[in-house]
Amino acid sequence: MTTIRERAHEIMPYLVELRRECHRHPEPSFKEFETTNRLAAELDKLGIPYQRMEPTGLMAEIKGGKPGKTVMLRADIDALEILEKTDVPFRSETEGMMHACGHDTHMTSLMGAARILNDMKDELCGTVRLIWQPGEEIAKGAYAFIDQKVLDGVDGVYGQHIWPLIPCGTVAYRSGGAWASCDGFTLKVIGKATHGSAPENGVDATVCASAIVMNLQTIVSREVAAMKPLVVTVGSLHSGTRFNICSGEAVMTGTCRCFDVELHHHIPEMMERIIKATCEAYRCEYEFEYNFMTEPVINKADMTEIAKQAALKVTDGPDHVVEHDAIMAAEDFAAYMVDCPGTFCLIGGGGEYPVHSDYFWINEDSLEIGSAMYAQFAVDFLNK
Repeated sequence: MTTIRERAHEIMPYLVELRRECHRHPEPSFKEFETTNRLAAELDKLGIPYQRMEPTGLMAEIKGGKPGKTVMLRADIDALEILEKTDVPFRSETEGMMHACGHDTHMTSLMGAARILNDMKDELCGTVRLIWQPGEEIAKGAYAFIDQKVLDGVDGVYGQHIWPLIPCGTVAYRSGGAWASCDGFTLKVIGKATHGSAPENGVDATVCASAIVMNLQTIVSREVAAMKPLVVTVGSLHSGTRFNICSGEAVMTGTCRCFDVELHHHIPEMMERIIKATCEAYRCEYEFEYNFMTEPVINKADMTEIAKQAALKVTDGPDHVVEHDAIMAAEDFAAYMVDCPGTFCLIGGGGEYPVHSDYFWINEDSLEIGSAMYAQFAVDFLNK
């Protein structure tokens, strides 16, 4: 009997061609119109029914020959506003856009799994739902798809991400907190501008803002247990207009990341307490906006075990199935797992540069493992 890995190997020329075509034509979040059309054309060839989603993306289903559960497999399809600097012959043809996070490999691997699963659908015990999701890079695509009922009737979800710094041929898994939550905040500190020679006549927003930047770090060091990782980053701080004016307004933006769901929802409260007290101490007012973007990825233990066992079947053995460290980056795949059990794995890309690099590159042999992993997880989940 031909294994899923062997089936993935047989379609490698197809996978490479599709991936390179997708890589040439990256599109930004929620504007993946041509990408959606290209993927729909492939599903048409396979005779797999699908639904176009709003504003972009696809949901397809492969119904097995036997009754059973429904598993959802997810790939993301958007690219990043990055100018590609690689010299590959299939480099981006869209100026200033690049698949620097490897979503071209995700959508291709899922299409490869669709081919494999469609060929063996009579053997499947249940239904495989496949989604090609837009807008992951802005952490909104999963929520848009949930609003469009992609989780209706789903018993489990699986997703994966190419990871260039892991050797090609390797699958990495992690149970529990795997990817961090991601939120954004904006704070405006309002003082009173005055001549730089007479600061006593005003209220210096720069001094107050600087104190807030430092004071916010006490949340990490003094309010949260050391075993609960938390990052509070002020990424930008703009204050003042001229060297001899004490600024009357400062604006900062930043992000917060953690793995604990309860802590995640208490961050704004802790921040505003410090902001309010610091502004009072420095005689300033403030406007604070905190935006929850996505929850942490918390992989369920039993789902992760299914993924681990699937990985042992599609790789070259135990040495190629490893546990990865927690990642402070975020993934909106987390949204699907709030109400549905799931897990999210890493596929080794065998590259030199990390995700989001303008020199991002992966060994295309990873497409074989990526396709096989999607398909094997679906089969094993439905058979369990």
